[in-house]
Amino acid sequence: MKYIEEAKQIVKLVGGEENINSLVHCATRLRFELKDHGKADKDALNKLNYVLQVVVSGGQFQVVIGPAVNDYFQAILSVAKIGAGTSEKGDTGQKKGLADQVMKVISGAFSPLIPVLAGAGMVKALLTVILELGLLPADAPTYLILSAAGNAAFYFLPVFLGITLAKQFGGNAYVGGAIGAALLEPNFTGLLQAEGAVNFLGIRVIPIDYASTVFPIFIAVIVYSQLEKLLKKTVKKELQLFLNPMISLMLMVPFTVLVFGPFGTVLGNKVSDTVVWLFGFNRILAGAVLGVAYPFLTILGLHWGFTPVTIQNLENFGGDMLEGVCVCAVFAEIGIAVGAYLKGKKHSKIREVAGPTILTAVFAGVTEPILYGIIMNYKRLMKIVAISSGIGGAINGAFHVTCDAFVFHNIFALAMQTYSPFYAYLIGISAALVSGALLTYFWGITAEDKEDFTAEGSKESEEAIVQEAAAGGTPIRIQAPMAGEVIALEEVEDEVFASGVAGLGIALRPSEDVVKAPCDGEVSMIFPSKHAIGLAVEGGAEMLIHVGLNTVMLNGEGFQALVAEGDKVTAGQPLLRFDPAFIKAQGCPLTTPVLVTNADEFQGIETAAHGQVKAGELIYRIMR
Repeated sequence: MKYIEEAKQIVKLVGGEENINSLVHCATRLRFELKDHGKADKDALNKLNYVLQVVVSGGQFQVVIGPAVNDYFQAILSVAKIGAGTSEKGDTGQKKGLADQVMKVISGAFSPLIPVLAGAGMVKALLTVILELGLLPADAPTYLILSAAGNAAFYFLPVFLGITLAKQFGGNAYVGGAIGAALLEPNFTGLLQAEGAVNFLGIRVIPIDYASTVFPIFIAVIVYSQLEKLLKKTVKKELQLFLNPMISLMLMVPFTVLVFGPFGTVLGNKVSDTVVWLFGFNRILAGAVLGVAYPFLTILGLHWGFTPVTIQNLENFGGDMLEGVCVCAVFAEIGIAVGAYLKGKKHSKIREVAGPTILTAVFAGVTEPILYGIIMNYKRLMKIVAISSGIGGAINGAFHVTCDAFVFHNIFALAMQTYSPFYAYLIGISAALVSGALLTYFWGITAEDKEDFTAEGSKESEEAIVQEAAAGGTPIRIQAPMAGEVIALEEVEDEVFASGVAGLGIALRPSEDVVKAPCDGEVSMIFPSKHAIGLAVEGGAEMLIHVGLNTVMLNGEGFQALVAEGDKVTAGQPLLRFDPAFIKAQGCPLTTPVLVTNADEFQGIETAAHGQVKAGELIYRIMR
């Protein structure tokens, strides 16, 4: 076979056949389950000219090959005695420390929320500008409506986190969201103003404002997900539809308000008390410790424990030393975002994230998008935010810098000189910002992070594409294979598809259950799992339609092929049928990439559609 020698090389570099528990493949990648990931040579595999990328995700060691993946799969099975599609029980080889696991959970919870947090942050920044310039009063209906748009994502953060966390841990996403929503529901929030003791079945309840908090919902949804798994084992299947959510809500909401919420609040207050004691002991040490810790307290939502102390200090002393130090963390985070932006190449993924988050932080003082969208996704940046915040904190602590008004730490607070001594404050925040930017630019980005900083998307100007097309011939028109929402490839929730290594094109979030031919052609490939189909298109283009993400693991369940390999098809002809409800119930996103897998043989891809499309509408042109 053509691929025998290359297959032997792959097997050797993943640690040999004795290190392989099982092997399956999807439309573009070989998915190994290894006994010990440490025995695999990821760098060497990445250097092979027939390997597009190596990804370690979900406990799998994934070697991205591209359209020829089935040939490599068959060749590997012929040279190595391993199981295809079956997995031996035991160690997956993905041994992670507790810190790595915690960061993975937090990052996975916040990553899907980055766009809405960044967008909402920009709305808040715009409103701050409007207010400072006197364009609208704070009680004007227009201002209040726009303020609702900017505040909603942060106020209802427990709801969104309930959804993303439940997805991670295998619970029902909407039950997770409902647990978060219960903490903000008017019947519960009304208890905040209740006179006298509040009890639940005779147990004392401490009513707490959970808006914008994250710690209680993290614990609640993790516990809920384990409860859900137990219920699935014990409750009869015909009753699970209503009984599992009912039991989960009746147990988890009370547990959250009785245990998890008060525990997070007490923990936050203890942290605050410790920091106040440190300031009395040694201001420089306290400033450094608080500077180092504050970004991580913000990630967990425990920074709110400082708010009562801050308000009390402002009333009693006219200034607060806690916020006088914590402001350095804000500017350290801005510095890191600036360093990451400068490090990234034009059209790289990092620039798309960093640019808006810098503006949000500078104008609104909202840095959560930087924390969740940049810092938490790159290991060295976690160290850098601690170092640069600690440097600024130590300086501000040494000079006893205080914040003299309860403000967001943004450019307007700086302009109004709400900190004293002001020049000492400038030194501290400058040190934090500059050290964060320099450390990020010169040290913070590892070889593993390179893709996000150097990947050049196919984002040439439309004029350039059209000019190239004019020189090369008539473009190939590709229609939407189904109705749905068009999304950019880089927004796909899978790094291989998002990076473009599997092919270029767009993706759809389908609103119907039939895949139709996007153009005339021949069915070149139908995967055994029926989740993906390949087409050979007139003009030499090779198309791949991949229904859902990670759907290869469903082994064909929920899919029905309506054509066979070798069939000639015409545009609009049904190719596949799938069950959206079943696929989503298995935890697989329905996002469907529609790709040109040999795009490097053409001049480019010109996107022709945005938003909602109907099946048969033009979505892009392949420029010859």
